[in-house]
Amino acid sequence: MTLPTTMNALVLKHGGLSDAPRTGAAIDSLEPYLDYCPLPVPRPGPGEVLIKVRMASVNPSDLYFIKGEYGQPRVKGAAAGFEGVGDVVDGNGLYARYLKGKRVAFVGGVAGSGAWAEYIAVSAATCVVVKPAMRDEDAAGHVVNPVTAWTMFDIVRQSGSKSFIFTAGFSQLGKLMAGLARDHGYSMIAVIRKPSQAAHLQSLGAAHVLIESDPEFDARLAALCKSEKPRVLLDAVAGQRAADIFTAMPARARWVIYGKLDTAPPTIPETGQLIFMDKKIEGFWLTKWFKRASLIEKLKTLRGVQNRFISGAWKTEVVATVKLSDAMQDLPEALKLGDGKVMLVP
Repeated sequence: MTLPTTMNALVLKHGGLSDAPRTGAAIDSLEPYLDYCPLPVPRPGPGEVLIKVRMASVNPSDLYFIKGEYGQPRVKGAAAGFEGVGDVVDGNGLYARYLKGKRVAFVGGVAGSGAWAEYIAVSAATCVVVKPAMRDEDAAGHVVNPVTAWTMFDIVRQSGSKSFIFTAGFSQLGKLMAGLARDHGYSMIAVIRKPSQAAHLQSLGAAHVLIESDPEFDARLAALCKSEKPRVLLDAVAGQRAADIFTAMPARARWVIYGKLDTAPPTIPETGQLIFMDKKIEGFWLTKWFKRASLIEKLKTLRGVQNRFISGAWKTEVVATVKLSDAMQDLPEALKLGDGKVMLVP
């Protein structure tokens, strides 16, 4: 197979982090951040593979990153996009060459070669060979959300409580967590914004749903904290509502923050709880888990994730698929559809 020398990509206009005030994941236009233009096809370095992208997912972290708000510096002139699925067409190294011809899920994008392109170069060691029965729609988001759900559920299991609280409950990650909780006999208390989302989330496995606009929110939360005794708050918002939930939780509660959808900083009204009730606030970053976990632990997790998708226990709910060449115009509007994933295809 003769590889092309150039490809099309959504390319970062700026490098580093942004000095502008944080505006969150909402985005009305890609024009300030990206260009659709040709780039040289990346060449795989030592231990890397070159992947012909089939489909790439659009996560909130991607939107934070292109705006310079993610905490990882952008590389000006590089393709954007973290996660996707594709076919390995070249490799540099023994394992990389072994992967040639295989369909793999991958994560890249921070160091300069991104998924919102026709080709991407990533470390072979981070690629996950995808079973034939797994859909591209599931494989394109195979790593970030599903593996995060699996590993964060381990935090819940280690907490000693059969209940936990999850904010941004109708996110793709929240839907995956609801199914895990139901199938393992745990009660997920989901916090959502829209009443219309409640029934579907409960059908997926959430035991309780709290709607932020409900006048009885605080009373219902207090009752659930008393009856269910949740010890873990898994939080993607990190706003005042989350801080108030954490305050209402029982002793030894852990506030695990894995995202920052709220741009305003929260205030913790009772910091003495950290001392006298042994409460803890901590962060979760999947990259650290991949560095820390053993090979056996990684293989077991990835096999479990794929089997849930193949069995139908999990399914990626896609609301729109946008062609890369149309993304500058169509992606912002697709992201406003909500309640599901948006995918990019070359």
